[in-house]
Amino acid sequence: MSLPRPWAHARVLAIAGSPSQRSRSSVLLRHAAGILRPRGLNVGDLGLRDIPAEDLIEGNYAGAAANALRARVAAADAVLISSPVYQASFSGGLKAVLDLLDPKALAGKVVLPIATGGSPAHLLALEYGLKPVLSALGARHILAGVYATDAQVRVDEFGVGEIDPEVRQRLEDSVERLSEQVLPRGAVLNESYDLGRLALAGGFSV
Repeated sequence: MSLPRPWAHARVLAIAGSPSQRSRSSVLLRHAAGILRPRGLNVGDLGLRDIPAEDLIEGNYAGAAANALRARVAAADAVLISSPVYQASFSGGLKAVLDLLDPKALAGKVVLPIATGGSPAHLLALEYGLKPVLSALGARHILAGVYATDAQVRVDEFGVGEIDPEVRQRLEDSVERLSEQVLPRGAVLNESYDLGRLALAGGFSV
């Protein structure tokens, strides 16, 4: 029996900066979200395809899609942001999405940036490209970013990825730190313990 945990109100928004579900950065983003969901966090997804291309190109700040984007970001306690690196910079599509946010949209939120690129040198795009933009949007609690090279994330024709063990561990460590920030102190994630605690509290009868 699955019961809502008392801390399940905590919300995380996962923003994909690639239009492809088969991109390596999307694989890492899905893996991170998959770790958080069993912990009782409400994880939502948002990608470039959720916003009309015309709105992104024209920067339609007043459009319905932009309003919905800002509302979802405002409701989140934490934000995961992933992007492929092209020409030593994070994706233009992601920049177009971030340009639709309010100046302090990320204030008070925990942010985990994730990126993939062709070589280790492109790590600088995460540190000196994406993170300053996140800071400009008010983010003050930016976790250490997770960067992987293309060789460290392999994707099959169905979009199922195989992640290098070292990258997987770094990603899981970062997700652990994120969950510690948004879950109430002392929250226990053991299902049998949760059920017993709710029973004692009169939440249900056994």
